[in-house]
Amino acid sequence: MLAVVKKPHTENSLFEIKGEIPKKLIQYLQDNFGNDVEIVDEDEEMVDFLSSNWLKKTTDSLTSGEVVKIYRENLNLTQEQLGKQLGKFTRQNISDIELGRRSISKEVAKKLSAFFNVNVERFI
Repeated sequence: MLAVVKKPHTENSLFEIKGEIPKKLIQYLQDNFGNDVEIVDEDEEMVDFLSSNWLKKTTDSLTSGEVVKIYRENLNLTQEQLGKQLGKFTRQNISDIELGRRSISKEVAKKLSAFFNVNVERFI
């Protein structure tokens, strides 16, 4: 087991305790350092989510329209709101893009890329 106490406003560790850690010590650290304490079971394998095979497989299977929907929903925008942000797009235009009934032109992909601040290839 590993207990890590981080310095406030930084990712650097203030100190680490490794090995068998008594429950009373863990409770003390949590009481005094709150959310800055991270308890890690060293027997568990840690995986970098962004480089995981699952994420690669999932993102490769998404259509351009599904990507638009994910980005739109992450910003809590309605289809109508996104349409207005992109220019003269109706709610139905955005719905058709998301459902794959309307393709995304290079011009629209550039607008989406600029609005969502991501690479234009995500929409092509």
